[in-house]
Amino acid sequence: MIHEVFMPALSSTMTEGKIVSWVKSPGDKVEKGETVVVVESDKADMDVESFYEGYLATIIVPAGEAAPVGAAIALVAETEAEIETAQQQAPSAGSATATPAPAPTPQEQPAAATAAVETPPAARRNGRSIISPRARKLAKELKVDLSNIQGSGPHGRIVAEDVEAAANKGKQPAAATATPTMAPVAPQPAPASAPAPSVKPAAAATIPAVAVPGSVVPLNTLQNAVVRNMVASLQVPTFRVGYTITTDNLDKLYKQIKSKGVTMTALLAKAVAVTLQKHPLVNASYSEQGIHYHSAINVAVAVAMDDGGLITPVLQNADQQDIYSLSRTWKDLVERSRSKQLQPAEYSSGTFTLSNLGMYGVDKFDAILPPGTGAILAIGASRPQVVATEDGMMGVRRQMQVNLTADHRIIYGADAAAFLQSLAKLIETNVQSLTM
Repeated sequence: MIHEVFMPALSSTMTEGKIVSWVKSPGDKVEKGETVVVVESDKADMDVESFYEGYLATIIVPAGEAAPVGAAIALVAETEAEIETAQQQAPSAGSATATPAPAPTPQEQPAAATAAVETPPAARRNGRSIISPRARKLAKELKVDLSNIQGSGPHGRIVAEDVEAAANKGKQPAAATATPTMAPVAPQPAPASAPAPSVKPAAAATIPAVAVPGSVVPLNTLQNAVVRNMVASLQVPTFRVGYTITTDNLDKLYKQIKSKGVTMTALLAKAVAVTLQKHPLVNASYSEQGIHYHSAINVAVAVAMDDGGLITPVLQNADQQDIYSLSRTWKDLVERSRSKQLQPAEYSSGTFTLSNLGMYGVDKFDAILPPGTGAILAIGASRPQVVATEDGMMGVRRQMQVNLTADHRIIYGADAAAFLQSLAKLIETNVQSLTM
């Protein structure tokens, strides 16, 4: 029997996927549950496993090309004798892309996706080490044996830096002392007054195409996903409310606990999450049935990707985590988002969104509301300002501008203003409570 391998739906927003690399070649034996292909969805690279035992007869969509969800990307034959028959039946890559199999309905997608393949979690499966797609590709290029590498990524996952370290170790003289290689930590938002640190992207990260004057650089999968989301957002009636928040106490607290690994992003996310407890409507979203009040406060934070586009890793239950755990979680999310290792729930479950351009010195800006949420907060830089004090004197205070973009179908001006007022009061007078 010959089985079709379909392009799976790896997320609810995915409409097509790009083949990053084929782990198996035509004619190779394929075990059930074995990784055969690495697919780039709209937000992450995912290892995809075979749901059948047999032989990879032919590849319909080669590496580097994309196919719609539900389209056949390869054929698996149960026996070697059927390989030639499968190759004769296989359509060309062009015809497969032009006439894909009908995309399954949301209710049918899980079954359709697992009809030929399933996606494994980022952990050990069947006693085998999990290897990031970029690490696997880099290992082939550098001819590094992955079986001898101890992964330094989450849950022991082998990442590109581990492969580089192994390759460099083999080139160094025996007397040389190898420098321990640590997974890079993505830059974190510092106090808005401080310049953003310059951090080089991971060596294995995708380098964006060079923009040659007069040329057209195609959008990558992530950028296309952002385009679709932004166009969808334009259909929502939104309004914006601005507020000035004094940050002297916030900046003071940050300096006190920065050495313990706390990031400014975590502090802001925690402050927002605690405030949302008092304003559940701002944490809600619109649905055809009415207002959807979410059972959890999941704060998504926009992160720019090295190869273009942006992603919004989610700090789930941000109001319930202590600031130190929240900071560790955030560092891990950013690191894995830049290497495209996030699971769908880690970037698509946000109930409220933060966008912080203050780290770049931006005074104020408006953010576009992400689909499926009720509000997004745009955070500007904190700067010293000359203000009139309550005793009628002049003084200097550090202040930042925040702008809330809200869905006017469920949130009204008074609701947005009350939320911002509560957030300002927390940051200005009770910010120490964030560490309790």
